[in-house]
Amino acid sequence: MKKDIAVLVPCYNEEKTIGKVIEDFKKVLPEATIYVYDNNSTDKTSEIASSYENVVVRKEYRQGKGNVVRSMFRQIDADCYIMIDGDDTYPAEYAPEMVRLVLEENVDMVIGDRLSSTYFTENKRPFHNFGNVLVRGLINKLFKSDVKDIMTGYRAFSYEFVKMMPITSSGFEIETEMTINALDKKFNLREIPVQYRDRPEGSVSKLNTFSDGIKVIKTIFRMLRDYKPFFFFGIIGLIFVLLAAGFFTPVLLNFFKTGMVLKFPTIIVAVGCASVGVISWAIGLILEVIGKKNKQDFIIRLNILSSSRNKKDID
Repeated sequence: MKKDIAVLVPCYNEEKTIGKVIEDFKKVLPEATIYVYDNNSTDKTSEIASSYENVVVRKEYRQGKGNVVRSMFRQIDADCYIMIDGDDTYPAEYAPEMVRLVLEENVDMVIGDRLSSTYFTENKRPFHNFGNVLVRGLINKLFKSDVKDIMTGYRAFSYEFVKMMPITSSGFEIETEMTINALDKKFNLREIPVQYRDRPEGSVSKLNTFSDGIKVIKTIFRMLRDYKPFFFFGIIGLIFVLLAAGFFTPVLLNFFKTGMVLKFPTIIVAVGCASVGVISWAIGLILEVIGKKNKQDFIIRLNILSSSRNKKDID
């Protein structure tokens, strides 16, 4: 049975490169449908993309890559999805292998790993390099994983992953959110090294190193709170308990020495900090139980989705 393959290309002012990206993917995946989503470009991105046959061009008026990907996932049905940036930094030649992994080996997300190949030599923005390493280290440490490239824009997805991915990000932190969600929900991940080339002359990166970097870090901690609440609130609780101990210890030592209880305001602050610490632990424990129940419900919904899709394929 023929499988539907969708190539997803989010774009914002990529008139210099969008034509080549479309041509390259038409060569390596002639059976695929290419979807170009124009995110309020002020250049000729849409006109150039529309000039190619069998290329679907749509508009996303909410600014931000996360908003574009959310619309893509919601509006497009396919057996396999390839997501690629429109800046011609990723070679199309890896796409057939990524598709094969999804369709034949049931991989839910294939990650095009730039950092193990040419990224650090091709990318001329040192803070981007530092940011990639920092985010990779944080996520792998917090989620006990070994993903080589967290923020790559070159990925392949299964139908189940796309339809069960709750996208809440609006900007470039979308890749981080997808990776964390895949790790938390135990989706089948696979990484393949891909060559990376810097943008051609005249093509400008839309990623702001500092503001978007801060958004990514905030996303990591927000998702840590959502996906690992006992760890998150446990750390907060521990901080307050240590503060309480710091305030109360001098008062206790003075009591042993003089037999008198002095500095009642300090005792009140210590009790308050200890109370906040215990409450934080309780909140984390409750949310952890709720989170585990939500994961069980997620697995059931995923099984239902897969079963209904398999039945449709058989019919």
